[in-house]
Amino acid sequence: MSFLSDTESPWGLPLVADSPAARAEVVMAELANLKLEKKPWPTGTHSLHYYYLTLSEPGPSLPKFLAVGYVDDQPFIRFDSRVGKAEPQAPWMTPMDAQYWETETRKQEKWAEVQQVEMWTVMGYHNHSSGMHSTQRMFGCEIQEDGRYRGFWQFGYDGQDHLSLDLETLSWVSAEPVAMRTKHWWETERCYAEYDKAYLEGPCLASLHRYLELGGQRFSRREPPTVRITEHSAKDGGTILRCWALGFYPHNILLSWWLGEKELDSECAETRPSGDGTYQTWAAVWVPAGKKAQYTCRVQHSSLNHTLTVSWESSHPGLTAVVISLILVLLVVVGGVTLTKCIQARNKESYEQASGGEDPHNSQSPARAGATPLIC
Repeated sequence: MSFLSDTESPWGLPLVADSPAARAEVVMAELANLKLEKKPWPTGTHSLHYYYLTLSEPGPSLPKFLAVGYVDDQPFIRFDSRVGKAEPQAPWMTPMDAQYWETETRKQEKWAEVQQVEMWTVMGYHNHSSGMHSTQRMFGCEIQEDGRYRGFWQFGYDGQDHLSLDLETLSWVSAEPVAMRTKHWWETERCYAEYDKAYLEGPCLASLHRYLELGGQRFSRREPPTVRITEHSAKDGGTILRCWALGFYPHNILLSWWLGEKELDSECAETRPSGDGTYQTWAAVWVPAGKKAQYTCRVQHSSLNHTLTVSWESSHPGLTAVVISLILVLLVVVGGVTLTKCIQARNKESYEQASGGEDPHNSQSPARAGATPLIC
């Protein structure tokens, strides 16, 4: 692959020094056709995600810019503006040479510049001239067990959704009224969306494949869940039974509550990292007083040869409700727990498939101020 310039954008993608808009289409086509090496993927669903944070007034104990990369929800790289360089966060990253770390450091330095300008611009849109404010960028790609892949690209302000990229239409979707101004700004620079899509469908997947190879057995292993049921009193006199799945890997799992052969509506928590390289989640159901022995929790996971069925036992020897409640509190403190009402009416096949204003500081395009320009 050859380009007229070896200059890189913050995405790590090449830029074309003399290109009119039409030339960008050639670049996008070449990037989109990037072929992954003909090597097998580890079984299961795998992901590469990046999270960026910029603070307007960080104070002495916080970074102005922080970037963390995750493979399967496990951190592997980190850039802290106070340190000024990209650093490994996982032992399997030690084979990467000095050139890799220098390149990653340059990319994050560029991103710090871009996101700083974006933050001041969006602050202006909100009429925020001072105080603690932040911008967040989240993007990444995922390869699923059946070979399908997907990507996402989101931008937030002060912890709330601001814009997200629709990869089908290459348009930015606003999540709040003020975001319409940012949407207008970004859509006048269509190459931003094109570069994002090209990155997610090419280099992102190639990088994920590379990191999975480096991690080896860590990402191809199977760890079965420890399953426990806890009992909690409901305000109406009934009982809440909560089915916990702890310490499993990989991420995809299905919990469902049953009364005989009837599947029930249940409240489910989003699957979360446990902090030790495994995951945890739960599903809860309300049952009438005195009827809990009739209810069972069924668990499906790739580490299990069959569906695991667990029932409540009065002499329950596992984790107590108090201990597991502390785990739930920790999840809420660390990152929040997303609860959903879910009826787990899924068959085995479906489970396996799842397994515009002016910049107040610069009248030019804000992302071009003080940062490496994108030339479309």
